[in-house]
Amino acid sequence: MNTSPSSSPSSMRRSESSRRATLDAALDLCTERGYGRVTIEAIAARAGVSKKTIYRWWPSKSAVLLEAFTEMLVTATPFTDTGDIAEDLRTHISGAVAVLAVPPFGPAYAGILSEVHHDDELAETVRTQLIEPRVQEAVDRLRSAQTQGQIPPDADLHLAVEMLYGPVYYRHLLRKPMQDEAAVAKLVDHVLRSLGAAAG
Repeated sequence: MNTSPSSSPSSMRRSESSRRATLDAALDLCTERGYGRVTIEAIAARAGVSKKTIYRWWPSKSAVLLEAFTEMLVTATPFTDTGDIAEDLRTHISGAVAVLAVPPFGPAYAGILSEVHHDDELAETVRTQLIEPRVQEAVDRLRSAQTQGQIPPDADLHLAVEMLYGPVYYRHLLRKPMQDEAAVAKLVDHVLRSLGAAAG
């Protein structure tokens, strides 16, 4: 069952202007106060909507910020297919790094991940709304490269995705400097070589 906010019955009735105002308010407050100090009350006041309205659409502030983060990440990290898997992966990973490296998105996602350890509903939403769809899109892009002969047919594509994303989220969560363009290129080339592919 798809539980993402965009497909729930209540979401079909919600005002797009109110939804946008709520997401923008949550992101602004996260930038100004930090994730831990953002509250539903403050989001409602900033967005000009009622708490009841927010709770009708989202179960928590984490869910509000997750939707805002997911929307931005999907926009910034398209899975393009130019026919060059190395170049496409570099573009994709660089987009993810750019989102995670700056407020409010990086701090918001770090805050969300800190909540998943004691919020089972949020953890499930993160998996189904963000992680699993993005992993599947990455696997699909790698599979296309297999079809084009750029990656060996016996390569473990799911493991390759973990190898690509792992260093990015490791640096983000430990608040280490994020990868620059050269580091992203090195990461992509290393993963492709590990698959038995010729790095681009």
